Amino acid sequence: MADEQATPVFQIQRMYLKDMSLEQPNSPAILLEQQQPSVDIQLGVGAETVVDGVYEVTVTATVHAKHEDKTVFLVEVKQAGIFEIRNVPQEQMDNVVRVICPQIIYPYARSNVADVVTRAGFPPVHLAEINFQAMYDQQQAAASAQGANGATQQ
Repeated sequence: MADEQATPVFQIQRMYLKDMSLEQPNSPAILLEQQQPSVDIQLGVGAETVVDGVYEVTVTATVHAKHEDKTVFLVEVKQAGIFEIRNVPQEQMDNVVRVICPQIIYPYARSNVADVVTRAGFPPVHLAEINFQAMYDQQQAAASAQGANGATQQ
């Protein structure tokens, strides 16, 4: 019985689309523009404990297409997953929740972004592959640098 408790558990309980929005505030006039819009893409990762050993992890993708100063479309997709994670060493938990889980969720978010943009009447936006480990490492380095700066400024 003690061996079972020590065995790490990682299971996907559920994948789901938590939130999705599409705005086309300047339609239909903006649809007549012939120039390619500029596209800004932002990604975010969130996580919270649902109950002990069960976590909801979200990947949020925001795609803002603009032509000059006018919005062509704005799409936000929040894709979520519920994961059971137990008996994982505490020093590895952050990596599991902020890297491994988002890597599993991200393809669903990519698909939903491409789908909603296409349904809105535009060519699909294909989000690039993301290295969540590198993204996590950059966030950790930035937080460490900010902490070091805060400590020297006091």
